Amino acid sequence: MKVSRNISLILLAGCLVVTAACGGKKGAEGEKGAKPTGQVLAEVNGTSITTDEFKKELENLPPYLKTMADSMEGRKEMLETMVIRELILQEAAKEKIEDSQMVKDKLAELKKRLVVEAFLKKKVEASANIADADLQKFYDENKDKFKHGEQIKASHILLKDDKQVADVQAALQKGDKFEDVAKKFSIDSAAAKGGDLGWFGKGSMLPEFEKAAFALTDGQVSAPVKTKFGTHIIKLTGKRAAGAMPFADVKDQIKQAILPTKQKEVFDKLKEDLKKSAKYSIKEDALKAMGGAGEAKDAAADAVAPAGKAVPPAAVEKK
Repeated sequence: MKVSRNISLILLAGCLVVTAACGGKKGAEGEKGAKPTGQVLAEVNGTSITTDEFKKELENLPPYLKTMADSMEGRKEMLETMVIRELILQEAAKEKIEDSQMVKDKLAELKKRLVVEAFLKKKVEASANIADADLQKFYDENKDKFKHGEQIKASHILLKDDKQVADVQAALQKGDKFEDVAKKFSIDSAAAKGGDLGWFGKGSMLPEFEKAAFALTDGQVSAPVKTKFGTHIIKLTGKRAAGAMPFADVKDQIKQAILPTKQKEVFDKLKEDLKKSAKYSIKEDALKAMGGAGEAKDAAADAVAPAGKAVPPAAVEKK
């Protein structure tokens, strides 16, 4: 499986420098390190790999690979990869690879990058807060951007097994809360929220679903509706006419739209403040002497240029 191979490569390559940075630990527990917590999932030459370490490893994976842990096969592959990595680390410890100059240099460079990243995160994010008043002002000045057609708010219960449809309808008819029934029976990701789909307008849902949902009155529950995803039972929980979306509904959307510009402003000011408060110089002659791939190509072009034809300079010196 291609995705499984990707996971193996990521796990094998990842976190090796972290182990080396911990001062020459031997294996997952280390000679003086804290004992891993959680239930033991694997033993590797006396070193334990625990549920807590597995969960931490999972958190560090890219979002598109985290779903691998949803299946037993995926979890087993991930654990086996952690075992292989532990074996590599143990062999590397025997050969004192962590003491090599290459590893020390890379760790020093990694530390610099992490420190810079942490500094910028602290300074930029702390200073780039946007006041609610600024968000409200943006909303008031751009209301045309937040207009919408007729919208409804609905919840649904999605079922694959038609036999469960009767059970769900019976539970609703006897007075069970729609939200509770959705959490128990629905196979949709919205089940955790009681089936809530939020607000939506025409054209955003499947035609069969949309037709049934828009035909409901507030609080009404639909008959079973068939779509390519299964059978839906829909409850209308709100309806609003065309107009501008309320500020509260788009506040977070506005913030996410404004935030990058605000963060760039803070970052640019931080750069200028740092430069003003420091003494530094750039040796352009030395920089120019280093050359570059583009300059080498330009030099080659100069060498083969036809006689009498002017060739543009490779670079213009900064005055």
